[in-house]
Amino acid sequence: MTKYLISFPSEAMTVTDEEMPQVSADAHAVIEEAKAAGVYVFGGGINEQVEPVLIAGDGAVSAQIYPGSRIKGGFTVLELPTREEAVEWARKIAVACRCAQELREFMYDPAS
Repeated sequence: MTKYLISFPSEAMTVTDEEMPQVSADAHAVIEEAKAAGVYVFGGGINEQVEPVLIAGDGAVSAQIYPGSRIKGGFTVLELPTREEAVEWARKIAVACRCAQELREFMYDPAS
């Protein structure tokens, strides 16, 4: 089976403070559904209060990250038999989070 990354940048989710509890409940319901279906691998939201750093091979830490790198928002990794199923799960997450989702496919790695 193939692993898929379903994600959105934080600025895509434009809900009010009043809507957020329902959005959170709806999103968690989809995750629970994915867990029950046995397709959930991992998910979460990037903590944007903590700045990213770049770690070099020698262990040096730099505040300057790769140009254009901007991983933020929420993501879910699911393991599914078809891209069509990945599209359907992305649709469910889009409905729950009230914003469109990006879908990416991980390359096959026999060691994972």
